[in-house]
Amino acid sequence: MVEVLCHVDRMYVRIRREVFKNFNAYKYLKLGTCPVNQGTKDHYYLLYLLKTDCGFKRESNVDEVSIGNMLHYKPTGPVLREMPFNVPLQCKYPRFFHSFKVGFNPKLQGGTVFKALQPKSSFTLTPQDASGNEIKGDKTYILGQPMYFEATRPDTMVRSGTGRLFINKCFMTASQDRNLNLKYTVIDNYGCMIDGKVTDQSKFLIGPSKRAQKFRVGSLIFEGMSSSSSVTQQLYMHCDIALGSLTPSKTSKACNYDRTSKKWKELYGDDSVCTCCESTCSSIQTRGKFPFMEEGEILINLSV
Repeated sequence: MVEVLCHVDRMYVRIRREVFKNFNAYKYLKLGTCPVNQGTKDHYYLLYLLKTDCGFKRESNVDEVSIGNMLHYKPTGPVLREMPFNVPLQCKYPRFFHSFKVGFNPKLQGGTVFKALQPKSSFTLTPQDASGNEIKGDKTYILGQPMYFEATRPDTMVRSGTGRLFINKCFMTASQDRNLNLKYTVIDNYGCMIDGKVTDQSKFLIGPSKRAQKFRVGSLIFEGMSSSSSVTQQLYMHCDIALGSLTPSKTSKACNYDRTSKKWKELYGDDSVCTCCESTCSSIQTRGKFPFMEEGEILINLSV
């Protein structure tokens, strides 16, 4: 929700933070050409004098004087979880009065995501709802809404309970070719949920068993896909998954970023294995310590 407070010599605009999924939304929000200049835990504020060079436009007629500007939201980056928008704002001053308050409720049009999974290896990635129930058939998401998954592999070692499943890396591309330069990585560095530093919708989740790994990712589209009013593109997710020891290590872990403490935390084990998520987690450690380690790839077909 956007609110505007009109004074004789200034325009105050505030917008609720909950409108946005991006932690850095304030960087892409402008009143004309002027950026967000104040904020609280609930709102972003754009507080400017009308004489400021923000692009205010003045119009007048017999009955009133009006001052207008445009509230822009233009997120940038390789992927989008919210659609850009422009909201016209206007303060009208009757010639017999000074000012009054005007409220605006912008309607944000987001894309939709249709999901169909096509396993490419012995590992499987099952779509689930927020309660952990398997989703049958296609599922429609609002852009930026979290998608839930569970990675598993039918293996005797997994069934026996002697190991733990790890997701080393996951990235998305606009075509089935995993070698494309245009890609967006959500998990990297041997189990660091790096997309969790962008949105709290992306994180590893605790499940009933360590023999499977649940996680969620905020639905997204690549930036170039947002220009079409009828969005029907395909997205593909490629994941490398491994089976390893129950004890996590720097090369076998599931680490989430905690924004409150600004630290990485392992889902089940010692958080110290996550300290390398801000640098490079070494792969020098021999796989011989993990006799059941295997790797595979999962392909997810997403219609957006």
